[in-house]
Amino acid sequence: MINIRKLEADLWESADLLRADSKLTSNQYCMPVLGLIFLRYAYSRFKKVEAEILKNRPSRGGKIMPVEASDFAAKSALYLPREAQYEFLVNLPGDIASAGLTGIDGHPVKSLGEAVNNAMLLIEAQSEQLTGVLPQTYTDFSDGLLAELLRIFNNDQIDSVGGDVIGRIYEYFLNKFAKNIASDDGVFFTPKSLVKMIVNVLEPKKGTLLDPACGSGGMFIQSGDFVNAAGMNANSSMTFFGQEKVKYNAQLCLMNMAVHGLTGKIKSGDDANSFYHDAHNLNGCCDYVMANPPFNVDKVKAESCENAGRLPFGLPGVNKKTKEVGNANYLWISYFYSYLNERGRAGFVMASSATDSQGKDKEIREKLVRTGHVDVMVSVGNNFFYTKSLPCSLWFFDKAKGEKAKGKVLFLDARNYYTVVDRTLNEWSEWQLKNLNAIVWLYRGEVEKYTALLKEYRADLRAKAEAADFEKQALEKAVRQETFADIVSGLTEAHAALQKTAKAEVEAAEKREKKKVQQLFEDRIEYVEDMLTEAKEAQWLVEKFGDGVYTDVLGLCKVADIDEIEDKGWSLTPGAYVGVAPVQDDGVDFAGRMAEIHRELLALQAESNALMDTISKNMKEMGL
Repeated sequence: MINIRKLEADLWESADLLRADSKLTSNQYCMPVLGLIFLRYAYSRFKKVEAEILKNRPSRGGKIMPVEASDFAAKSALYLPREAQYEFLVNLPGDIASAGLTGIDGHPVKSLGEAVNNAMLLIEAQSEQLTGVLPQTYTDFSDGLLAELLRIFNNDQIDSVGGDVIGRIYEYFLNKFAKNIASDDGVFFTPKSLVKMIVNVLEPKKGTLLDPACGSGGMFIQSGDFVNAAGMNANSSMTFFGQEKVKYNAQLCLMNMAVHGLTGKIKSGDDANSFYHDAHNLNGCCDYVMANPPFNVDKVKAESCENAGRLPFGLPGVNKKTKEVGNANYLWISYFYSYLNERGRAGFVMASSATDSQGKDKEIREKLVRTGHVDVMVSVGNNFFYTKSLPCSLWFFDKAKGEKAKGKVLFLDARNYYTVVDRTLNEWSEWQLKNLNAIVWLYRGEVEKYTALLKEYRADLRAKAEAADFEKQALEKAVRQETFADIVSGLTEAHAALQKTAKAEVEAAEKREKKKVQQLFEDRIEYVEDMLTEAKEAQWLVEKFGDGVYTDVLGLCKVADIDEIEDKGWSLTPGAYVGVAPVQDDGVDFAGRMAEIHRELLALQAESNALMDTISKNMKEMGL
């Protein structure tokens, strides 16, 4: 997350430059800057794929054959001609005319703005879906300003962010400069860990995937990564469809997909408003539906919705006077279900209130539960969203449940299971995502996947111990223990010993070497802490499910059947089923500790009063 924070600071710097040196509005300058981010990120991915291609590249006459656009197409990656590569642009001379460049139109390139516009045109020529999408207004900026922007984005942070980087940056801009747009209609950028959780549970393999509120395309990106990681080609296995009312967002989606080597059909504008249009005619045809729709939208025209169909359970509550749907959450929920084919799966983010809302919502929810297709419900805690602290739920439908899960719903309360990134942001780590996914596997009876995960934990810890260039013997001994509890214990001992060694080494180091020695040991300690965190996650999982037998865990998970859900008034709130985990006694004497804190407070207060007296006395002596 440090990389992202640094990137945000760079973006703010660039925005200040634009604001100071141009007459454009925030909406006008947002897209050009995102275009530069696109170029930088595209170049990062280009170099990565190029390195893969060159690994086994044949040679002729002692020279390795140069890479071509077809090589990148074979790897579902975007090819960048030399003049469209970020490194080329950032290293152009101050006097552009002296470089003797010729644009795609055959005319000489006389300014940096023209060079960047030409780069965009060259990329569009490589990708049909990008035609007319990339910004080409860079001649509106001075060469000096553009050069500074290119410099700002020329950092390694873009390489390490990964995932839906363009979408995340886009929301950053909206939040800083167009807050009215960022918060309109409950639109929030989908955090990467929530997208991953949705994709991991749905496990897309092949077929049609629809996101009817696709925003910047994060669901497509993560699904593509999932399919490619399974050894398949995402573009061959999947067909991606998206609807997005805001044309700006749709452009970002196409840019995002292109940089990840994905092709898709994205429609935008009023005709792509999912409340009133099935723009791709996909009702009942989708293998997968994924979305993070805007929450709690009101004033949706009821008659237009009814005419548009996709409401198998009827309309939610309608204001008789205005003839508008007061809250569109259950419109979305109905659409997601309706889009699925007879074996389809859906996963989506929804406002927490929707699991228990009353009136017409409750009637729809009852009909939905009675289908038997509600599969998994997950409660997510606060601070997962980038700009909002609201909690949410993840809903999953499966029209082709296995025998083990038929007629049942898995409720997962993950509100207290997360990693703190900073004061305002939480997420699920990669291992936490795997653990949550493992609970779903066991509920589905897929024990072999759970067993494979435990093997993955052991293999990864051993690989990290072997890769360490310090305390190797202690680390290898720790990770070879039979149980994860013993591994945690061994790593804890190694960590304590390393801290002790670090303290001694830093104290013994010469003054000029102290900082260097301290950094060395800080890096080593962090390495062991990462291993310890991973081992603790494995221990967490095994303590609850042993060798792979699903069991309800108080405060975490519960499998309920339709009768139990009816008894709970058709609530789909996980907390209503899983109960509350018992509070562990930490062995602290509460009364004694409170007395101790009170004494500390009194001492601090006395110290504060003494300081104030000293300050006051000094000010009087100064005649103030």
